[in-house]
Amino acid sequence: MADSPDRTRPHILHVHGSFNLGGKEARAVQLMNIWGDKARHSIVSADPEAMGARAAIDPGVAVDYPDGPSFAGKPGLARYRVITAFLKRFDLILTYNWGSMDAVMAHRLARTSAGLPPLIHHEDGFNADEAVRLKTKRNLFRRLALQRAQGMVVPSVRLETIARTVWKQPAPKVHLIRNGIDVARYAPPPEPDAIPGLRRSPGKLLVGTLAGLRPVKNIPRLVRAVAAHKDRLQLVVVGEGPERDAILAEAARQGMGDIHMAGFMDRPWRFVGLFDIFALSSDSEQFPISLVEAMAAGVPVASMDVGDVANMVATANQPYVVADEAGLADALGALAADADLRATLGAANRERATRDYAEKTMVAAYGALYGEALASPRILL
Repeated sequence: MADSPDRTRPHILHVHGSFNLGGKEARAVQLMNIWGDKARHSIVSADPEAMGARAAIDPGVAVDYPDGPSFAGKPGLARYRVITAFLKRFDLILTYNWGSMDAVMAHRLARTSAGLPPLIHHEDGFNADEAVRLKTKRNLFRRLALQRAQGMVVPSVRLETIARTVWKQPAPKVHLIRNGIDVARYAPPPEPDAIPGLRRSPGKLLVGTLAGLRPVKNIPRLVRAVAAHKDRLQLVVVGEGPERDAILAEAARQGMGDIHMAGFMDRPWRFVGLFDIFALSSDSEQFPISLVEAMAAGVPVASMDVGDVANMVATANQPYVVADEAGLADALGALAADADLRATLGAANRERATRDYAEKTMVAAYGALYGEALASPRILL
């Protein structure tokens, strides 16, 4: 199926709506880097300008970014025929989130005789337009498009339920694979200057968050929650995206002159441990990798109650997973006021991450799933 004479390694196509570094992109890159020369990869994005995550791929990984058909536009049989012809070049197709659904639909509508490779779809969550309520037309589109997918991967119990009940996916097709990290990397204390340009305000604790700066992450909400305690808390935002100016504008309105916008930073084990409190203010999450990273670094968490967050953190940390902005401000205040509490919750979170979110478990699950699709169950193990 693949169009290269190199038949010793599977050629995997990754179709993204965008490929700037966020949770799903970080996981895809993580797996590519771990598998190294065991596979070749091609990456396409429905938004060809959103390719920032390519910088995180190790130089030794065989990867290219082919010119191909547009994966964004109105549904149409002519478009799908062009996409189908492109898909034939590969051994395995991996699609990610709603932005890749045209590739899934093209795969679904092609004749069984078309010789298309197997397709596995990944759903990691929703943008702001579906954070509160899923769109009926998209649900129907997913139901139809996913009928010929070999499998569907979700990282959270909530998404697993949606896949089975709303998108009508048979239980054997849906695979719950929780995100995992190399927890041991987060044990050593970080260097004090690990975040370039950060000037700590004397007497203040650091509240940190890692996120793509998109509306669904609702960082302005976190700005306001921190502002309620701006005499003792300083906010650090690690990430880049279109909401940067809106976040700075909200900080200015709240009189938070010491907010630090760190921009994109890779290798989070270098700096997450600098935070005294980790915070999540999103309208929608499922199983955020950034939360696992903070837990592995031994950091207590204040978060909105979204996705699986309440069940991810240690039991003792659950009271600080809250329903609204006022609750987030209260949680930050309570954590800021009690150093012993922060230490206790941080240690409990580290223990939970070590026990339940090991990278090797995640990698083995993905390797087995992709290998089975390739009819070579151990090729990536």
